[in-house]
Amino acid sequence: IHIIDLQQSLAHIDSAYEFVRETVARGGTILFVGTKKQAQESIAAEAGRVGQPYVNQRWLGGLLTNFQTVLGRLERMKELEQVDFEDTTKGFTKKELLMKRRELEKLHKSLGGIRNLTKTPSAIWVVDAKREHLAMSEAAKLGIPVVAILDTNADPDEIQFPIPGNDDAIRSVGLLTRVIADAVAEGLVIRHDKPAAAGNVSAVEPLADWERELLGEVADVAAEAPVADAPSTEAPAVEAEVVAETPADEAPAADADSTDK
Repeated sequence: IHIIDLQQSLAHIDSAYEFVRETVARGGTILFVGTKKQAQESIAAEAGRVGQPYVNQRWLGGLLTNFQTVLGRLERMKELEQVDFEDTTKGFTKKELLMKRRELEKLHKSLGGIRNLTKTPSAIWVVDAKREHLAMSEAAKLGIPVVAILDTNADPDEIQFPIPGNDDAIRSVGLLTRVIADAVAEGLVIRHDKPAAAGNVSAVEPLADWERELLGEVADVAAEAPVADAPSTEAPAVEAEVVAETPADEAPAADADSTDK
């Protein structure tokens, strides 16, 4: 049995939160990666909530190191999405349309989460560093920082921003992934509010439509909330207090006691 010190986890959460927030504030993108069953749902939900790319199915070899080829497959997917599979009058036989439909379904499954990714990400969030060794290896080759849950069977030297925790428990995975997504959301707000550096108009990338919608929702919530209840800029500390005060059967501490896999 291995015991994870939650005080260490909270300290590392603060560091990871700050890094992700500042990376996104400068116009960066965070790729969420988690293909194990316990992580698939939370990875898709949290990445989708803040408009970040994600991989929750099988990792495609070369997704980062051979990104130009991946861009070609994304273009192919978008091209197939324009096909009317019910119309046989456009020069395709029923068999050809069926094959194209199957190809599109396969592309959606493997590339759907990164359809809007136009360049390699600024950093990646990984659930289960040992399982996602291909993603870790490609990120290391390109010098892409890794933020990941550091379970007792993982190598801390491979992770730039490790968060000690249980990467097998759904509750633990969901909580930490939500924290990273919250850091992304805060970074987007800072990015929107921070003016471009003097003489460098392109210092901050323009916001996409989904980012404007997200920021609009944040602004609406802030306008409706009383001044006394305004969210603090020390978001990680607040999260830490909640985790620390949670009863034992609700906190990640219950998940921390895991047998070395």
